[in-house]
Amino acid sequence: MLAWFRKLLPREDRFFDLFAHHSRTVVGAAEALEKLLAGGSDLEKHCDRIVALEDEADNITRDVLLAVRRSFITPFDRGDIKDLIQSMDDAIDMMHKTVKTIRLFEQKTFDPGMQEMGTIVVQAAHLIAEAIPLLDRIGANHGRLIAIAEEVTRIEGRSDELHDQGLKDLFRRHGANNAMAYIIGSEIYGELEKVVDRFEDVANEISGIVIENV
Repeated sequence: MLAWFRKLLPREDRFFDLFAHHSRTVVGAAEALEKLLAGGSDLEKHCDRIVALEDEADNITRDVLLAVRRSFITPFDRGDIKDLIQSMDDAIDMMHKTVKTIRLFEQKTFDPGMQEMGTIVVQAAHLIAEAIPLLDRIGANHGRLIAIAEEVTRIEGRSDELHDQGLKDLFRRHGANNAMAYIIGSEIYGELEKVVDRFEDVANEISGIVIENV
């Protein structure tokens, strides 16, 4: 009955603009991370780009949380809105943390496995960016939304495989004679895996919203 009543009332659609804006910052940061992991002479530029986008994403998140408090009718449950934007923000926060680690240890080159994980991060970011506007018409788009969530989960599984293989490779190369290289490499692998994990969290939030509203 409540869901039916909510459909009759005017709602605040600014949320979808804010969600879309945030998803664009996440995509931009993911693409900068992929370029960063490719190495080259522009590492600091890519790092700066991620830091700037993370700050922009934080501002959008605050706007969403403020809108939740001020809006009489929201497009779906207020708790779901807060959880969705927070999970999206966690993804870009984790990219920022990865940048901090790279800068701390002054890493300039990255293993092929790390680079492939960077590509996976971009794939996940684009999938989430595709899903966000579809939430405006959940009933009509529920099939594609669920398919996107499943694809992100598949990508997360591939990320786990790359993480485990990367650690094995690091140990073979550095385990016996360069403990610091192993520690630094494993830290970067671990943080990249967590970035993809955060995208899976977003996908799970989307799945939950679909289930509750269809």
